[in-house]
Amino acid sequence: MDRYEQVTELARRRGFMWPSFELYGGAAGFYDYGPLGARLKRRIEDIWRRFFVIGEGFAEIECPTIGIEEVFRASGHLSGFSDPLTECKECKEIYRADHLIKHIVEVPDALSAEEIYRVMKENDITCPECGGELSEVYEFNLMFRTAIGPGNRHPGYLRPETAQGMFINFPRLLRYYRDSLPFGAVQIGRSYRNEISPRQGVIRLREFSQAEAEVFIDPRSKRHPRFSEVKDLRLRLYSREAQERGQVEEMSVGEAVERGIIAHEILAYFVARTYEYLVAVGVDRDRLRFRQHKADEMAHYAADCWDAEVLLDRLGWIEIVGIADRTDYDLRSHMALSKANLSVFVHYPEPIRRKRVAVKPDMKALGPRFKGRAKAIAEALQSMDLSNLKDDIIKVTVDGETYEIERSLVSVEEIEEEIRGEEVVPHVIEPSFGIDRILYTVLEHSYHEEPVEGEMRAVLRFLPGISPVDVAVLPLMDKDELVGPARRIFDAFRRCGMLAEFDTSGSIGRRYRRNDEIGTPYCITVDYQTLEDGTVTVRDRDTMQQIRIAEDRAVDVIRGLLSGALCFSEAGAPVKA
Repeated sequence: MDRYEQVTELARRRGFMWPSFELYGGAAGFYDYGPLGARLKRRIEDIWRRFFVIGEGFAEIECPTIGIEEVFRASGHLSGFSDPLTECKECKEIYRADHLIKHIVEVPDALSAEEIYRVMKENDITCPECGGELSEVYEFNLMFRTAIGPGNRHPGYLRPETAQGMFINFPRLLRYYRDSLPFGAVQIGRSYRNEISPRQGVIRLREFSQAEAEVFIDPRSKRHPRFSEVKDLRLRLYSREAQERGQVEEMSVGEAVERGIIAHEILAYFVARTYEYLVAVGVDRDRLRFRQHKADEMAHYAADCWDAEVLLDRLGWIEIVGIADRTDYDLRSHMALSKANLSVFVHYPEPIRRKRVAVKPDMKALGPRFKGRAKAIAEALQSMDLSNLKDDIIKVTVDGETYEIERSLVSVEEIEEEIRGEEVVPHVIEPSFGIDRILYTVLEHSYHEEPVEGEMRAVLRFLPGISPVDVAVLPLMDKDELVGPARRIFDAFRRCGMLAEFDTSGSIGRRYRRNDEIGTPYCITVDYQTLEDGTVTVRDRDTMQQIRIAEDRAVDVIRGLLSGALCFSEAGAPVKA
């Protein structure tokens, strides 16, 4: 049994994750979170909020998971959000074609359907299931389609990402931030992708949780005011050049920007904050790297893009976060389709004076002649190049109709004006986090086994504040005189908002092992000495050492241990083995 199977088996048995719809045989690409998994997921999300909502001051919003067709036409999902498929002509099994050539082409998802099929033919790729001939490669759109209202007149789609809701709400967010850049919006929620063959547990799901931030910045300067806080942080970077050499480099964030490895300070800042967040939730820093997208895999509109990748025992290096400079692509796309103005007026520090040539149509003459069309004709004249205004008769086209205007009705003069600022379309920096992948990574990176008293002890060494259970309260035996005091302690923890468990089932050793398996950092045991002197034992999950403390100090001690304010060895009197 490899590490993936060990973690998956523990997760199912202890109530972290269960395959969905098991009663009816299940369906690939869907998972339920059990009692412990749901708690763990919420804690991972809450720490994300601590970093990006509290730490960065970004506003959290919540948008519908169903979007109208126009949204995804503007975003490009209707035309370009697809995977290449091929089908076995014999057994009819369907495969992602780019996955069949991973061992031949390093970045197969950069190839077109025709190029993938050519590689398959040149290398005699056949059906992995039966060896049959595979069909030509075709594109399959990954969005789930639905209908809004009765009938099919108003098509809708389950969102494939949370980002579009933040782009669409840009005008309202801009007003919320008092019409000034930079600002950020975040959203944590469900997204949907009709994956072709999801066979990697929660790594590839059809319904999954995302935590995304859209940071709207002034495109004229990509320096970050808090860059000094992260510039000395050292990261393992797998840049384009490093990938050519096959060697990861370790360097400071500041050095990466100075050398032009990361495009600019703002992108590097969020790469650094992503690192800090992942380490804070329990990702092993020695199994974490940041890989830069190669030129042939990066979106055409992106200035730079990095993936946070983690090393998993069976699956190798897997992306769990993407951090991209998306330039102004998203806002301009929605501007083009919606005709709404998604620009920002940015004030100059000091107004500047500038001379310009102004075209002034004679509205007193144009108005009576052209009536309701006069304004549109005047605007068309003002937008014309001066070289087209020299003839005695000026021809101007409005709404497909051409009008002839006498040159005498148009004056040209030089004016001086005060310029207080300019309209800019913000660029967007997007850190996008796959919560389900992060959760599985935390489980695998926290999983340890060690021999204890002749048997193998499995333990999830979650960081404090991540474990789905803060403390377990255990009466030594299921006796009324021990259960009563244990219940009092348990209730005290709950009143303080701590996640506590109460367990009387089985021997105390078995209960310790159960709590080790689910990652409970501390167990409090009420025994017969408690009845004599009012003290209880506290057991540390990782070292299995025990100390003795007063019963009425239990809440304060556990809170101090979880926060790091207390050291375990100094929190109470040691208990001899």
